[in-house]
Amino acid sequence: MQRRDIAGLPDDPLAAAAHFYSAAAAGITGSDDLVLIFPAADHAHTAWRLAAIESLARERVPGRVNGISGGSAAAVAAAIAYLAAAPGVTGQYLPLDDAGAGPVIPSAA
Repeated sequence: MQRRDIAGLPDDPLAAAAHFYSAAAAGITGSDDLVLIFPAADHAHTAWRLAAIESLARERVPGRVNGISGGSAAAVAAAIAYLAAAPGVTGQYLPLDDAGAGPVIPSAA
């Protein structure tokens, strides 16, 4: 699985999408499986990132394209390992959060 780190995106979602399409997406070629690693961002970036990943996934068939954002190096490595072992998963955007929701508290019932 080929890894491509996406860096230098502006904070504004529209500007970030424009930068991605003009700079990063232009250099993505081939049909190998690909995972795009985006920097962490708030929810305002989710729609354009998912749309870009879905479009690239359709173009690269039979190769797969997925995206990951945020998370520690260990979390990113675990997500890449998961995607490499899941041949049916493509066109997905996985925002990572190492902090999690906290411990699971069992029900008293």
